[in-house]
Amino acid sequence: MTTISVTDESSALETVERRLFIGGQWRDASSGATMAVEDPATGQTLVEVADATAEDAEAALAAADEAFASFRLIAPRERGEILRRAYELMTERTEHLALIMTLEMGKPLAESRGEVAYAASYLRWYAEEAVRINGRFQTAENGGSRVLTMRQGVGPCLFITPWNFPLAMGTRKVAPAIAAGCTVVVKPAKQTPLSMLAMAQVFEDAGLPAGVLNVVCGSSSGSLMAPLIADPRLRKLSFTGSTAVGRQLIAQSAEQILRVSMELGGNAPLIVFDDADLDVALDGAMVAKMRNGGEACTSANRILVQDSIADEFATRLAERIGSLVVARGTEPDAQAGPLIDGVAVASVKELVDDAVAGGAKVLCGGAPIEGDGHFFAPTVLVNVPDHARILSEEIFGPVAPIRTFANEQEAIEAANATEYGLVAYLFTRDLARALRVSEALETGMIGLNQGMVSNAGAPFGGVKQSGYGREGGHEGLDEYLTTKYLAINVAE
Repeated sequence: MTTISVTDESSALETVERRLFIGGQWRDASSGATMAVEDPATGQTLVEVADATAEDAEAALAAADEAFASFRLIAPRERGEILRRAYELMTERTEHLALIMTLEMGKPLAESRGEVAYAASYLRWYAEEAVRINGRFQTAENGGSRVLTMRQGVGPCLFITPWNFPLAMGTRKVAPAIAAGCTVVVKPAKQTPLSMLAMAQVFEDAGLPAGVLNVVCGSSSGSLMAPLIADPRLRKLSFTGSTAVGRQLIAQSAEQILRVSMELGGNAPLIVFDDADLDVALDGAMVAKMRNGGEACTSANRILVQDSIADEFATRLAERIGSLVVARGTEPDAQAGPLIDGVAVASVKELVDDAVAGGAKVLCGGAPIEGDGHFFAPTVLVNVPDHARILSEEIFGPVAPIRTFANEQEAIEAANATEYGLVAYLFTRDLARALRVSEALETGMIGLNQGMVSNAGAPFGGVKQSGYGREGGHEGLDEYLTTKYLAINVAE
């Protein structure tokens, strides 16, 4: 494994533009202000980037609005070719992009490389979908007219992306928008602006016309986004983040009747029946729980195991999770990195302490790791009480709370006992049971005998308080298209 040096890190950071990308130009914030990007593994500042003002955000929307008039008319094949070139460039720059991501977000390099591949897969998928936007033609029921429909890009879009998957959450929104002929303004999370700026460089090098993609980084999301959401030039808003913030954005969007997509919080159950292949279930649990260090809306938040196998499962899971190497993501043997900041560490600690105070037993971990950076020891809890907050609140950290159940109905009821409904994981070798339980689970996605559901060709999204709209697949393209109907009189 390659050791990353300080020189490698400095070189990577120096290649990233740290300014705003507006109308095809790199520019400083209008106020000249900057904001610090922190390394979560050390707590030290990596670099300073431009800190946008509301004036900068308005300029970005103006650029997107102006570009939409011409970009919507570009041939679908040309839009697809731009996305294909962006895919190839992103793939070529995997090591560069992965290092930037690890430095600003903290995840191990191996995971960052995986995210670059995942992010690029959306560019490839929608490069192919751009030429498959179809309407329909039919004879009206009265026979005297014809029905013609056409699909057109909805217009300028605003994307607010999170810090936990700083590159993939950008391409998952940007790629279908470009395929549909839309223009976009992206506001990345203040903790991780570098990955999105690097993505803008990829698109610039791929030949995307000026103004189609605009990136505005800022420390105050509300002051930047609220004026744009209220602007009649904006026609679509897509947000990935907490349910609490999502509710506020939905309310703000109502004034302009914006098209809205919301990928919000999760409280994923992972159900293991006693007929499951235990090795497969453990492998799946490791992925579902420890991917991204547990900092994912899809993370297994509640592990529900049938009581006859619960002790063995818990013991073996604790052995695996407890043996993970926790280190700065640039270390060659790192398997789990830091949490994003000190607030995240304090939040996870509070949830664990609450569960333990209520009677939960710690099988491994259970506390922050002392020293520089924002590290929390990978943790497994058993005997978690019903009233523990960790069962109802998103953990967003490397903690696996295990609960038991006696039968199928009890498992379903426990899994559905949440306001969220993003994803669930189910492990069983009984096909009939798999179908029964899948139909009963109140979630938008289910991983059957696997711990990850993300796929560029599949519709990602949830129900209940986990939001609405879908990203990925054919459904993800529909989010950026509007249908126009033409009634044609053919009567003599």
